[in-house]
Amino acid sequence: MITLTLLHPLQDIPVQSWTFDDEPVIRIGRATDNHVVLYSAVVSRHHVEVRRNEVTWDVLNLGSNGTYLDGKRVNQTPIIDGAVIRLARSGPKIQIRIDSAPLTEKQKAYLEKERSLTPSGSEPSKDTLLIEKNREAQKQASVPPNSPSASPPEDEGPSTRPDLNPS
Repeated sequence: MITLTLLHPLQDIPVQSWTFDDEPVIRIGRATDNHVVLYSAVVSRHHVEVRRNEVTWDVLNLGSNGTYLDGKRVNQTPIIDGAVIRLARSGPKIQIRIDSAPLTEKQKAYLEKERSLTPSGSEPSKDTLLIEKNREAQKQASVPPNSPSASPPEDEGPSTRPDLNPS
């Protein structure tokens, strides 16, 4: 059983919930043919799918405005009980509760493997590699961890700093 709960935009309290017992795929979006219909301008007609695979549940982004998990844009990624996804950067937030037996060793290994790639479940992009390279350089330069330059950029677009753009 899986329960999706729409959270209040300001207080993170439940507004509405949907529970599914045997659905292998749950579709969320603006269109009325979805399992969960959300009327928001930033939500695509078919925005996201929550899919059961053989060991866990995955979130699959279909929307042009993106789907976010822990503030990071994801394309497809495994999720755990209690995860909160956001539809678009400023859209509705949905908490996912998975009511199942404790994770097996196989499920834990799968989740660890998938999470170790990137938040999107794919190979690292050039931007990700550049951010990692920048983090390593900052560590070697002994930059204090709370300084503004020690934080990676939050925007996923190209950096406005010339020293971070590849030549």
